[in-house]
Amino acid sequence: MPHSRAMGDGLFELRPKGREGIGRVLYCYLVGQKIVMLHSFVKKTQETPKRELNIATARMQEVKNAHTR
Repeated sequence: MPHSRAMGDGLFELRPKGREGIGRVLYCYLVGQKIVMLHSFVKKTQETPKRELNIATARMQEVKNAHTR
């Protein structure tokens, strides 16, 4: 399985493994090839929880809105 994948709408997921379990880091790209880490958590289920996606999506909108000002 790849270490990163697209989640849709400009959101991507890193899949690091650690002692605590399988971690996830949700991130996005900004103009100028900048990468912004939005949210991280330890995944407990097969599917990425909707709550975690909502947090990352809201933060992505905040970052992109601030970047365009």
